[in-house]
Amino acid sequence: MGERLLVVEDEPSLLKGLLDVLSLRGYEVESSGRGDEALEMALTRPYHLILLDVMLPELSGFEVLKALRQAGRRTPVILLTAKNTEMDKVLGFELGVDDYVTKPFSLLELLGRIGAVLRRAEPPAATREAPADETLTFGPVVFDIKRYTVHHPEKAVELPAKAFDILRVLARHEGTVVSRDTLMDEVWGQDQFINQRTVNNLVVKLRQTIEADPAEPRFLKTVHGVGYRLDR
Repeated sequence: MGERLLVVEDEPSLLKGLLDVLSLRGYEVESSGRGDEALEMALTRPYHLILLDVMLPELSGFEVLKALRQAGRRTPVILLTAKNTEMDKVLGFELGVDDYVTKPFSLLELLGRIGAVLRRAEPPAATREAPADETLTFGPVVFDIKRYTVHHPEKAVELPAKAFDILRVLARHEGTVVSRDTLMDEVWGQDQFINQRTVNNLVVKLRQTIEADPAEPRFLKTVHGVGYRLDR
């Protein structure tokens, strides 16, 4: 293995247990019990994956995740949470989380999810896609897909990382209809808890950025009952 993981958990006994198990499994592990410290570590050191508790001192897991994605960091993140509400999951996925594990959890489940996320993050060379265009232009609005940034001539724009991922998939299939199920599979993976409302909400955010009149879209169009089509 040898993958480098950052474990962010403020409960000492749980943190110790996680570090012991992950180390025995061959992972190289670093840890933090504070949100602000974890954010600094994640921004300045390379990790293959971050296990991130939601309830942390100084900065919450959601705040750490949001800051990472706004900084353009695509390090895979699994959130550890004591809450199992749909709204929390929707928020996390919109911010760019890769998976959720609800406390209390079994170590076997956690190890399985870590392995699945790591496999999705680095697909085998034989199946890896050719890089897509790094920028997408819609009139005066320019998306830098690689850096997860938007240049808008009239306003500052911040978008969730998953909105960029949706746009990347739509651009790869430009001119053809992409179903919501396909977007969910390609952006989040088939084993994720995602509903179509999450996709719809992110498309709304994209339209508000791309379109001069979001109610009458020119670029990002809905094909009712099927999905979305990107036309440029």
